[in-house]
Amino acid sequence: MLNVLLTNDDGIEAEGLQTMRRALIELPDVRLAVIAPDGNRSAMARSITTRRPLWVAEVPFADGSVGYATDGTPVDCVRLASLGLIENFNAELVVSGINHGANLGDDITYSGTVAAALEGVVLGLPAIAVSQQSGDRSLDYRFDGGFGFSVAARFVARMVERIEQVPVPERTLLNVNVPACTPEGVEVTSLGKRIYRDELKLDQEERGRRRYWIYGSDPGYEDEPGTDLAAVAAGRIAVTPIHFDLTDRPSLDALRRFDLDGLLAPVVRDAGP
Repeated sequence: MLNVLLTNDDGIEAEGLQTMRRALIELPDVRLAVIAPDGNRSAMARSITTRRPLWVAEVPFADGSVGYATDGTPVDCVRLASLGLIENFNAELVVSGINHGANLGDDITYSGTVAAALEGVVLGLPAIAVSQQSGDRSLDYRFDGGFGFSVAARFVARMVERIEQVPVPERTLLNVNVPACTPEGVEVTSLGKRIYRDELKLDQEERGRRRYWIYGSDPGYEDEPGTDLAAVAAGRIAVTPIHFDLTDRPSLDALRRFDLDGLLAPVVRDAGP
């Protein structure tokens, strides 16, 4: 029996999570637990709650099972599971999603969906983040055109069934993005490059303060073959392996050759005894 934790950043009542939940409970060898935010926590990335306690409430589902909703972040949800919120449940796999909107390219650094899966990786667990493109074929987080989650849910459920055979290195998550159309195939991809068109726009001014919009609503991307953005734009499911090692290893030797001790010496000398 495989213990699977399901979470998201759109909230426990979100259609994407509920569709994924129904697909996972049909798997005979899966024990599923659901811990998710009590409301939308999109674009919170790896935020955690440290300066206040977390509220958790049991939420009944239509099929008679229950989940747990918290006023914390997606990362908090994974931490709650790892610290024993659910008695006799130790997660062995984290599934995060299905997100309402794509999480592609540079956008993953903002994504609560990917952050929750990444927390699984930090804890030494395999993890899958899954996101669904909206019906208008937007390659970002916009909701226009509605969603259809069934293909994404069934595809990821089949991945979960064979998770022990999927060749993923330790401390690596799979970021899955499903196109709005019937997929023409599955492509293993690298992360693509976003082109952001953000502008500082004054929206309102009153009593000595100003309100601004700063994020554009139509980001572009570099159409480079082999990337997640190009794959989804072409109607294919993108599966991108992502790890948490942010060290730029080629820079290590260059920095070691630089005389950093020479920068420190006068600082220490001037500081005195």
